[in-house]
Amino acid sequence: MGSEKTLVIGLFGFGVVGEGLYKVLHQTPSLKASIKRVCIKNTNKKRNAPAELFTTDMYDLLNDPEINVIVEVINDSEVGYHIVSTALKNGKDVVSASKKMLSEHLPELIELQNTTGRSLLYEASACASIPVIRNLEEYYDNDLLHSIKAIVNGSTNFILTKMFEEHLSFKEALLLAQQLGFAETDPTLDIEGYDAVNKWVLLLTHSYGVNTTIDKLLFNGITQINELDAQVAQSKNQSIKLVAQAKKLNNGKVATFVLPQFIDQADHLFFVKNEYNGVVIETGFADKQFFYGKGAGSFPTASAVLSDIAALRYGYKYEYKKSNQHAPGELSDDFHMRVYLSFDDFSKIPKDEFVSVEEWHSGNERSYLVGTIPYKTLESSNWWKTNNTSLIMLPNGIVEDMELQELKKMSLSLAGMEL
Repeated sequence: MGSEKTLVIGLFGFGVVGEGLYKVLHQTPSLKASIKRVCIKNTNKKRNAPAELFTTDMYDLLNDPEINVIVEVINDSEVGYHIVSTALKNGKDVVSASKKMLSEHLPELIELQNTTGRSLLYEASACASIPVIRNLEEYYDNDLLHSIKAIVNGSTNFILTKMFEEHLSFKEALLLAQQLGFAETDPTLDIEGYDAVNKWVLLLTHSYGVNTTIDKLLFNGITQINELDAQVAQSKNQSIKLVAQAKKLNNGKVATFVLPQFIDQADHLFFVKNEYNGVVIETGFADKQFFYGKGAGSFPTASAVLSDIAALRYGYKYEYKKSNQHAPGELSDDFHMRVYLSFDDFSKIPKDEFVSVEEWHSGNERSYLVGTIPYKTLESSNWWKTNNTSLIMLPNGIVEDMELQELKKMSLSLAGMEL
């Protein structure tokens, strides 16, 4: 760590997060950090800051020798990558909140950080106000990290909360989320799980040293969840959340996915509601630890950006210890999953793929089953995302060999079961 330095910031983006940072910096003069220029796309928009602060030319910031920190909080991932990579090459430290850009380009950016000697920090890219990346990076040893599971998307959590507590339909809850600003006009990235899995790529790197991309991860959103699923959950005193999860298996490899999941009342995540995020970390000796905070919004996200800016005063950087100093974690596809499946058409369900079935309920319009299926079956197909099918993980739904044998003994027969 070097001595404290004065930070001169070039800011890209003056939307919800950028303006929030501008306001927060004015309230923290002790930080010795100031914004010199702000690069924006639309000059016609009225902004609550002096006009001379703004420019549309990115190189006014990237080539200014006085600016020693670039803060990037824009929505365009390709432009964002160009800004961040150019800033590092030009000898500037970088703070970013762009999870999609980071998840698509993390290996190249880590290499750039190494070759330039500059810092790239991105606490705001996952869970906004919760300091989960820094804690995973500094505090939890790979060998002792049993599991991590998290609600990392505030929009979907808000929608599911309203479906459960106010009995809104999915469409009604989505509309309310949009009206309150918790979901975008085009909510695809949130409700189909892309936002959550982009964040999860980053958290896996800092949890287990796993470097991966979203096309190699099993994930889904919440668009298929319906009223029957909510009723089943409530009958079991459970809720449904979109959960990102990773667990170290007995063979030392890591099982991971981002899927809707039934959550018991005893689970910390049960009480994470509306736009809040939550992270549960389980370790060898400390048992479970729980992080909770707002996962979206102007000031919560700006607070994480501010934390990274403060760390840059002393030359802090991620060391990626779990990738560099250990054998990096290796993802596994050799495990089974206990799932709930609801559907309209039983003929579209690959019955033979289930190794055991614990429950079966046939209804006039919709039916469901609870059973165990190989991870590889879901990984190699998408029937569970189509034909109005809803797949939800059960609590403790990762199944290894010994438990699998017990489930097989208790299995119901699906032979002859038709709608």
